[in-house]
Formats: sequence, structure tokens, C-alpha cells
Amino acid sequence: MASKQGKQTVRDMILSLLAIAAVAGVVYIFIPHDDKADPVKAVDYRVELLTARRAAPYPVAAPSGLPEGWKPTSVTYERDKGNSWHLGFLDPDGKYVAVEQSTAPAKSYIDQVSQEAQDTGRTQEVAGRTWQRWEGPKYDALVREEKGATTVVTGSAPAERLAEMAAALKTS
Repeated sequence: MASKQGKQTVRDMILSLLAIAAVAGVVYIFIPHDDKADPVKAVDYRVELLTARRAAPYPVAAPSGLPEGWKPTSVTYERDKGNSWHLGFLDPDGKYVAVEQSTAPAKSYIDQVSQEAQDTGRTQEVAGRTWQRWEGPKYDALVREEKGATTVVTGSAPAERLAEMAAALKTS
């Protein structure tokens, strides 16, 4: 008798699984979904920028006048972590570019945000300002130290895109 009841339970479980699979298949087929949709959502960073500009002990930088195609994807300001400002973007080609600023010790901060890029000893003029060029296995970076803070434009994008971002940075 126990054997007959065990077979009944297994059969019921299999039928239940088949019913669930059939419902899931119908839902998948009839509910619209876009496999080509961009999963990365743009963020509006205006409120965080205003907050950071009021709170930070340095002029907080953000881009102004970037060409179409740049997508802001992340923003944070952390007062308790060296007054760290972060603004992440995807460039028009889908590569990552970030603006990072902090009052934390420069060397360790640059290592952290640039994924361990190294100072090349070279500089680059961008919009009338001199930036240090850093290169790394994952990210490259443009670095400026001034007014008690370090500004880093870093990411996986090519040097031209990093320079484009650096040129667009404004502090007010």
C-alpha cells in the first residue's frame, strides 16, 4: 500500500511541474519583452550634485555640454569617506568613464578609483589645464591635484573620451 501511495505522490509532483512549466511558457511567449533593450538605466544626478557642492570642502566637478550619447549611470557623495564624489557614465560607445574627487590621500585614492593605474610621468593639456596621465591594465586615468582635493577622470574608455570628459568638467 505504501508503494502505491508513493507512486501517486511522484506522479502528482511530475504533473504539478508540467503544469508550472506550461504556465511559465505561456507567460514567456505572450508577455512582451525586449531582448535588445539597454539594461543600464540613466540616472539624474542633479540633486546629488547640488548636495555635494554644498557639503564638499572643494569645488565639485561635473560635466557640462557633453555631446549626445553620454549616459550618466551612477552617482554618490560620501562625506565620511574623504568627501568622495563619484559620477559614472557610459560614453557613446558604451565604455565606462567616471569623474572621481576626494580629499583622501592622493596616491591611495588614485590607485583605488583607477583600478591600480600607474603614473606614466607624462602630462596632457585638456581645455587649458594640465592633467597627469596614468595607465593601467583595466582603467586609464587623467589626474589633477588642486585646492585640497584630487580629481580623477578614469575608466575603460579610450584616452580621447577621458579627455572629452575632462574638458567638459565645470565646478559651478
